[in-house]
Amino acid sequence: MEDLLNEQSTVELHEPKVEFYQSNFERLEVWKRACRLAVRVYQITRDWKDWGLRDQINRAAISVPSNIAEGSERGTDPDYARFLRISKGSNAELRTQLYIANKVGLIEPSTAKELIHETIDISRMLQGLINQMNKP
Repeated sequence: MEDLLNEQSTVELHEPKVEFYQSNFERLEVWKRACRLAVRVYQITRDWKDWGLRDQINRAAISVPSNIAEGSERGTDPDYARFLRISKGSNAELRTQLYIANKVGLIEPSTAKELIHETIDISRMLQGLINQMNKP
């Protein structure tokens, strides 16, 4: 997974490295950061006993980069902009769940703060892409 999120995109299949096609979304820094955030959330929540919040926070985290990718591959600017807005909404949902997880003691305050700041940065980046798409 880490290879996918680096500049040199290769997938290791046993011995040889195989280069693969990279879509536009895979070049976006916002998609890379959202993927890294989703992985981090999965790692943090792995041992949570609160299944409801764990499943919901993981779904929201994975939804952010997934909607960026899906919108990019739809092939039209209106579809792409719509999926970027959906991604931004999922990112806000994730941020809300991080606040809640912190308040109920599932995430350390320093970790929550770090992750919440990352969601804020991702939201700003998504809004920047949306604004670019709305320019005449």
